[in-house]
Amino acid sequence: MSDLRSLAVPEGLAGERVDAALARMFGLSRTKAADLVAEGKVSIDGASPAKSDRVPAGAWLEVEIPSAAPVQVVPEQVEGLTIVHDDEHIVVVDKPVGVAAHPSPGWSGPTVVGHLAGAGFTVATSGAAERQGVVHRLDVGTSGLMVVAKSELAYSRLKRAFKERRVDKIYHALVQGHPDPLRGTIDAPIGRHPKLDYKFAVVADGRLSVTHYETLEAHRFASLLEIRLETGRTHQIRVHLSAIKHPCVGDLTYGADPVLAQRAGLQRQWLHAVRLGFEHPDSGRWVEYTSSYPDDLAKALEVVRDAL
Repeated sequence: MSDLRSLAVPEGLAGERVDAALARMFGLSRTKAADLVAEGKVSIDGASPAKSDRVPAGAWLEVEIPSAAPVQVVPEQVEGLTIVHDDEHIVVVDKPVGVAAHPSPGWSGPTVVGHLAGAGFTVATSGAAERQGVVHRLDVGTSGLMVVAKSELAYSRLKRAFKERRVDKIYHALVQGHPDPLRGTIDAPIGRHPKLDYKFAVVADGRLSVTHYETLEAHRFASLLEIRLETGRTHQIRVHLSAIKHPCVGDLTYGADPVLAQRAGLQRQWLHAVRLGFEHPDSGRWVEYTSSYPDDLAKALEVVRDAL
């Protein structure tokens, strides 16, 4: 099954490559767009283009997009995932590394939503079927605290709180080198990387993204930072720290030194959601939850502290 979709090329995309224009007009990745062109599923004014051809304004662009298979929640309890708090409105979990917030077309591993289903929790029905109750997410490679809504009241109020930036999202990150100044704010827009679909980057036409940081410890090779997110873009902390030339230790995707990562014994970025605070959606009382460093991050931090 597939969907035939068509649009006139807007003035703002005139002169763009076909694959880039497809990606922006239809919400595809550049790789997927290029594949569709190569498979002959794209036409411009009735003719088949090459992916590097340029699109003129007003041209009629048609694309045949294969229908995605529905994503299913697999009830499966996840080793290492712990329940920090549970009541009739919310459940707060401490997510280990290697677990996604919810299922997606590109992920077949364990999920927070799947764990809750497997453990017998009932969550809010709001949201897409595969992410019901999810009001915010952590990367697969980032550990720490997440809250999931169990009631519809909690879902609507928490979604609004996150949107209005009334939630304290505090992370600790071990970064390469020593940020200067030791405390500051990174205000730089983030969007999809212009060349690499699996990454994000600081780009001129990206979405508003604001990260506040403060140095807690400074060591020979690295610094431990406390980070407060004002916005919540995908990979925001990793992208912003990489942009100021201080990537998270172990974050090879965003420019970390593989030698230092190996020395610290890290298989992922040193980034942990240590504290989460918000107004409880039912009582209105401010609640706050904390999480300790998991073993791999604690050991890596000791290696850095012990370096002479």
